[in-house]
Amino acid sequence: MRQQEIIISRQLEKDLEQALGRQTYDRLFVLTDETTHGKCWPLLSGFPFMRQAEVLTIGTTDEHKNLETLAAVWTALGEKGGTRHSLLVNLGGGMVTDLGGFAASTFKRGIPYLNIPTTLLAMVDAAVGGKTGINFNGLKNEIGAFAPAASVLLDTEFLKTLDYKNLRSGYAEMLKHGLISDEAHWAELVGFDLEDVDYRRLQDLVGRSVAVKEDIVARDPYEQNIRKALNLGHTAGHAFESLALQEGRTVLHGYAVAWGMVCELYLSCLREGFPKDKMRQTADFIKTYYGTFAIDCKEYEALYQFMTHDKKNTAGHVNFTLLGDTGDIRINRTADKEEIFNMLDFYRETMGC
Repeated sequence: MRQQEIIISRQLEKDLEQALGRQTYDRLFVLTDETTHGKCWPLLSGFPFMRQAEVLTIGTTDEHKNLETLAAVWTALGEKGGTRHSLLVNLGGGMVTDLGGFAASTFKRGIPYLNIPTTLLAMVDAAVGGKTGINFNGLKNEIGAFAPAASVLLDTEFLKTLDYKNLRSGYAEMLKHGLISDEAHWAELVGFDLEDVDYRRLQDLVGRSVAVKEDIVARDPYEQNIRKALNLGHTAGHAFESLALQEGRTVLHGYAVAWGMVCELYLSCLREGFPKDKMRQTADFIKTYYGTFAIDCKEYEALYQFMTHDKKNTAGHVNFTLLGDTGDIRINRTADKEEIFNMLDFYRETMGC
């Protein structure tokens, strides 16, 4: 898989013009959702080289990351004259970059695309690394492909328009990157004030976070080995997301990952000797800034069943990425049903469910 070009942009017009100039295309399309069409597209629409772009707009929130929306994007590309030589720019959060990347990688057997992520979550996670996809059959990211963008432009100016919940959602993935990299990076992340955000410092932290993911993806582009480190918090987190979707109480992805990390750091302590003080400090940070996803013991079975459908599983075993310490990654760890139920007990006790 070819490596994406990551551009930390401080002059979006110049950087985007140069990125587009490195591509050959007959028609230019821009995919937005209803929110980014109103808040972010006006910034790009004034650039002279964007005036001929066809804009496609889809619904906001993860519930639109489905086959119906994907088909609508394919249809719009076809009806507006898209060819196998066209180019798609995805302007939005992780839902837009995931779905738009998959639409581009499958339309006419694949057209090139660029990502301009507008949320912190998309900047440090969804838009980087080449994973694309949609939710299907009640499961997160069940259908998709590895198909990297030609370029990813990261401009943290977009973050100043972001509400605090979406900012914190993205920060959860940064916290994960700190846990899988080194103690110093983890320590500065758990010491960051998410109530009074220092955007200059946040920009530096975003750059470091993206570098952590880039390094791992370059070493293992198709998730055969070390890239599984990026799954920390996601086995339990995706189960929380799926349960929330089923029960009609949709949660943001990063919040679910944060709660998933509480669960999986407990397993890391139990199984791999992860330091209890670091687990407690991380869990306290998460409880302070992310609150609690309330569950009771009657929902354990449903959560367990969601975990058994996770794509990372092998031979019927629920697979986790765990840690021996910050930066000490233990992939392909499994847990049985009893251990998972104990993990959920710990989550409820720690988070005050």
